[in-house]
Amino acid sequence: MTLRVASALDLAKGVRSFELVRPDGAALPAFTPGSHVSVQTPSGAWRKYSLCNDPAERHHYVIAVKNEIGSQGGSRSMHEKLRVGDTLSVSEPANAFALVAKARAYIFIAGGIGITPILSMIRSFGELPPAPWKLHYLSRDPESTAFLDVLSHPALRPYVVVHHSSGDPAKSYDLWPALEKPNGAHVYCCGPRRLMEAVRDMTGHWSPANVHFESFTEGGGTKPDDRPFTVKLARSAKEFEIPVGKSILSVVREHGCHANWSCESGTCGTCRTGLLEGQADHRDMVLLPEEMESQIMICVSRAKSERLVIDL
Repeated sequence: MTLRVASALDLAKGVRSFELVRPDGAALPAFTPGSHVSVQTPSGAWRKYSLCNDPAERHHYVIAVKNEIGSQGGSRSMHEKLRVGDTLSVSEPANAFALVAKARAYIFIAGGIGITPILSMIRSFGELPPAPWKLHYLSRDPESTAFLDVLSHPALRPYVVVHHSSGDPAKSYDLWPALEKPNGAHVYCCGPRRLMEAVRDMTGHWSPANVHFESFTEGGGTKPDDRPFTVKLARSAKEFEIPVGKSILSVVREHGCHANWSCESGTCGTCRTGLLEGQADHRDMVLLPEEMESQIMICVSRAKSERLVIDL
């Protein structure tokens, strides 16, 4: 779709929201809480952004963009080049972080800009939430905390805990009391990888079906010790080199091979693939320890061995 920027608003230090509408004012495709859209930024790069408005609002989409220091230019170009009245190419909404209906309760954990999909979920509840809920919103300081005014509204205040660490590890927030006892609630966590890994570790005794993660670091990011490796597709006997900076998924798709995928960040489980030979470097948020010898998430994980054989 081609959408027009109807308004832009600075929400916090380094965070700006953009309201996107159809140029003719027509209704936009429906979306569900937790959805995202892919946007072609002014730099030309495509980036995924969560929709943070109420899904009942069909006249606009609202996204919030953090100006990432050291980014390749996508978020920076949104801040520096995008103006009200400009148009953008935008995908229809997709959802790899769907809100489970009829849950017993909801525990939301957001870190920084990870508040965006969770805010859409909270807004979808309206005045009568379908179940008890609590938000734990972690950020560095008030100045960099997006939507602080919205979440400080008297109607929401009893359900929201906002914690500022000031960048001091000694002031980190203790999530264990909220996660110690599985109680049938569904946990939704979106934020920096460090936060998601901590939540994953603290919910190891929960049912995996009740713990959900969202990340927009496609391919899982690059690590200093990454190196190329080879992947063989068992069904076709095709072999490909996976270079540093590219995922198994992206390479096999480039060569016309079919693979299921959705989030591209190792959080939804759609690209789960059988691992037949080799040792994987698992970087997903989905697999259980007992599954790691026989399964791999090809959107993020790499290899510790020189070669992997996967069931594709």
